[in-house]
Amino acid sequence: MRLTLYPAIDLKDGACVRLEQGVMDRATVYSSDPAAQARAWQQAGFEWLHVVDLNGAFSGRLVNSGAVTAILAAVSIPVQLGGGIRDMKTIAHWLDAGVCRVILGSAAVRDPRLLREACRLFPGLVCVGIDARAGMVATDGWSQTTRIAARDFARACEQAGAAALIYTDIARDGMLGGVNLEQTKSLAQQVSIPVIASGGVASLADLQALKRLSVPNIEGVIIGRALYDGRIVPAAALTLATE
Repeated sequence: MRLTLYPAIDLKDGACVRLEQGVMDRATVYSSDPAAQARAWQQAGFEWLHVVDLNGAFSGRLVNSGAVTAILAAVSIPVQLGGGIRDMKTIAHWLDAGVCRVILGSAAVRDPRLLREACRLFPGLVCVGIDARAGMVATDGWSQTTRIAARDFARACEQAGAAALIYTDIARDGMLGGVNLEQTKSLAQQVSIPVIASGGVASLADLQALKRLSVPNIEGVIIGRALYDGRIVPAAALTLATE
């Protein structure tokens, strides 16, 4: 089972940061030059980048557009982008600008018609971020928890035409406590489209555990803090992921 590894570039106030459990006041700055960081991940051999505008996720509009544009100019590998993308105009803008996949989060929860229309107009280019707290979908930069079960929402997103789902266990994110294997497996088994795991990756053992699940549509995993802290060496991770 092959895994695609997605280095995370989370943008806050123009810098590359990592949060703990999505709390903006618990941010560690890793680079003041996101474009340089993007180049470094490409040079390390990664085939995708996962970019999120954290300010945008809270405000409902893209705030770090300059940093995103610089990243797109700096690399040739595909980039998926989320955070603050909540209307068709913004979706079209970033796809035209060179983003390979846009990620809808709060907008997909609040406006199912937008999700369906975006998937119809841009087939294969619209993903949905399912961010869950205790199994329930969270929105607005994880500040609000809904009464929508993540598993039910996953099925609705597949029916709407989403190209892939990015599943994040908020309690694990940035905490280096390991991926929530049980919940990730359970959600992936509800759908047939690709699922990308996120939240808690701390070591190569977490990648091995994901591969051992042998769920065919768990397509990849997002890695953040463990890469930045040096707990995971890119070359070793890429070798393991492609075995």
